[in-house]
Amino acid sequence: MKEDNKKYVCIHGHFYQPPRENPWLNKVEIQDSAYPYHDWNHRINAECYIRNTSSRIWNHEQKIEAIMNNYGWMSFNVGPTLLAWMEMETPETYNAILEADKESRERFSGHGSAIAQAFNHLIMPLSNEKDQETQVIWGIEDFRSRFQREPEGMWVGETAVNTSTLEMMAKHGIKFTILSPYQAKQVRKIGAEEWEDATDAQVDTTRAYVCNLPSGNKINLFFYDGPASQAVAFEGLLNDGVRFADKLQGQFKEEDQVQLVHIATDGESYGHHHNLGEMALSYCLNYIEQREDANLTVYGEFLEKFPPEYEAEILENTSWSCYHGVERWRSNCGCNTGGNDGWDQSWRKPLRDLFDWIRDDLIVLYEKEIQAYTQHPWAARDKYIKVILDRSEQNVENFLRENFKSDLTHDDKVKLLKLLEMQYHAMLMYTSCGWFFDEVTGIESMQDIFYAKRAIQLAEEISGVSYEDEFTKKLENIPSNIPEYGTALTAYNKFVKPMALDMIRIGAHYAVSSLFEEFPEEVSLYNFSASVKTKHFYEAGKQKVVIGRTEFRSDITWETVDISYAVLHMGDHHLFGGVREYMGPEAFDEMHERLSKFFKKGNIYEIFNTLDASFGHHNYSFWHLFRDEQRKIMELVMDNTLKNVENTMLQIYENSYPLLQTFQEINMAVPNRLKMPVDMAVNNKLIKELEREDFDIDRFTSLVNSATEINVSLDVVTLSFMTDNKLNQLMRKFREDPSDIKRVVEINKLIELIKQSPLKPNEWEAQNIAFEIKDAVYARYLEKSKNGDKEANNWIDSFNYLSDKLNMVR
Repeated sequence: MKEDNKKYVCIHGHFYQPPRENPWLNKVEIQDSAYPYHDWNHRINAECYIRNTSSRIWNHEQKIEAIMNNYGWMSFNVGPTLLAWMEMETPETYNAILEADKESRERFSGHGSAIAQAFNHLIMPLSNEKDQETQVIWGIEDFRSRFQREPEGMWVGETAVNTSTLEMMAKHGIKFTILSPYQAKQVRKIGAEEWEDATDAQVDTTRAYVCNLPSGNKINLFFYDGPASQAVAFEGLLNDGVRFADKLQGQFKEEDQVQLVHIATDGESYGHHHNLGEMALSYCLNYIEQREDANLTVYGEFLEKFPPEYEAEILENTSWSCYHGVERWRSNCGCNTGGNDGWDQSWRKPLRDLFDWIRDDLIVLYEKEIQAYTQHPWAARDKYIKVILDRSEQNVENFLRENFKSDLTHDDKVKLLKLLEMQYHAMLMYTSCGWFFDEVTGIESMQDIFYAKRAIQLAEEISGVSYEDEFTKKLENIPSNIPEYGTALTAYNKFVKPMALDMIRIGAHYAVSSLFEEFPEEVSLYNFSASVKTKHFYEAGKQKVVIGRTEFRSDITWETVDISYAVLHMGDHHLFGGVREYMGPEAFDEMHERLSKFFKKGNIYEIFNTLDASFGHHNYSFWHLFRDEQRKIMELVMDNTLKNVENTMLQIYENSYPLLQTFQEINMAVPNRLKMPVDMAVNNKLIKELEREDFDIDRFTSLVNSATEINVSLDVVTLSFMTDNKLNQLMRKFREDPSDIKRVVEINKLIELIKQSPLKPNEWEAQNIAFEIKDAVYARYLEKSKNGDKEANNWIDSFNYLSDKLNMVR
């Protein structure tokens, strides 16, 4: 810390994605638009979240001279729902973020760089008081459980605040929040009588302010620098790290006083919205840290060193992304993402009205049904975050014992967990992204409707009262801008309703999947547990039949169901079967006897009759599988077809190779009828080689060279992604045994090929591993090399070559 310097810089990143999980499975299903990644969370992680844990700093020759964990040098928040996803799906990112906060405490006088976030990014001023309180409590508890300390600050969704929002944060010990300069109403020096108008961003953003609240509590406010934040998010400032640093330092005023220049943007600006934006951020942070002009800081440290000398009042019901306050999330105010002429957002109000109707009805149901178990229903909901964070059986038992009467039956426990899950989803349905964009049938609005559907499904199971008719009537009154939809109801019927599950549907998925996968007797399936009681499997050529009994238990609500099932596979994706609650031993044995007899005789007609008689309308097919499993099974059932196609294409390629060379030599275009199968064959051969466990770099090089000779159009996206994975595999093996010089030679061959080909793997993980190896063993080999050790000499030469190719400073 440059103690005599009065200039301070803080860069805040709001890292957040809306929850994308299927509400019944607690799992993000495949999203084709994110290809080559499984889903958008994985893609944004690869482009932004993980890259900020190990961001590059280039020297003047544009070679990597250092790797920096940006999170430890900036201020940041990560949405709790995103952190939960990271913990399960990308633990390397998750752990690096937690470690960065630990390291930042040493750097910033005991103050961590992480701050909390209100739980699921709903618009706080549009929420009722109970939801506001739960959101703050859950955000604090989530932060505490992950970062192992109390949060000093809290980010609220869209920086949307009113006085009650500030009161709620202050009540629970939050010291500060970050707001847009357009949210300031008036300011004055503490002790002064007259207020100064601060509307239209006239507030001095280089100070901290205290906001004195009607309750007598107070909270500190930081109004970020609007123009500089805008330049980062929308004006290309991240194209140049030096310009980024100069922009921030240029925001200081000439006065000889303590000043804080600070910005706040979506964290996704640093790598996802702006390619290599994380490197501009690293360069900027390092540039400021190395120079004497200013100090890097975080808000908690700045508050401790320089308590506010001014107080501020806010404009009520305002946010950072709606000129009209918070109207973007409840009306057709005119704010939109643009690019869709003729569209309007008249759907926003009826969508919020629909959710308010659900919320208010479910409050009545919740309070009525839970009163037999506790006199403190909302305190119980506030504490339910402990279950959301840890759904282990012992933890849930502890929660139930501590918050409800002691003599709970199993049915009581199921009911309580359903009531609390109902409330959980009734808050998730308000996630702000559902209103932010231009069209109600978009993925964000549909995700919120998913949560609403799950909430009313639980309500129906608890109360025995149907909400569906009224729900669909209200959806029919929500207009879509897309003619083929007309209303939100059409999109609901297409996207949401088919995905709604109950325990029998889970059993159907298991039953169909069991034709293709050998499940153990005890198995976890998403957030369900299955225990096999009986299973019979018969096979005749392409045809298979499975008959069984399995007990299922929801790991979320503890509901159980004992099912009987039978499924016939007639080849390809032709699947027919039935699932129902266990029919009893006599009926099950009779069904098994009849189906096995008719299957052995090949009497398909009687098999169908037996299925109908045994299961009635409880029939299921391939289309009842979850999306990821549909893909897996399609790959399995299409295996022979694909092999035949691939063999045909391969024959065309091999027979035509000399002809293709001639086309190339005389500079003549290859006819599409020939080029398309050849392109497919060559790309497939390359993919197959990259998938092989005994991958051979010489064989792969030969294939790439052959493709180049005949001007094959390579599938660059897929091959680059797979080549990067292969390079990473080799580098991980090298890290396990850094003395393996043969491995280095193999890696160098692959990298040399990459540099000469159209493939563009990102090499990010490979560079990280090379840095680790350099730090761990390079000096030892260098010393041996100086002492004449030939093997060490070869190692140094090979590693230096690797460093050069990975663009690293030696």
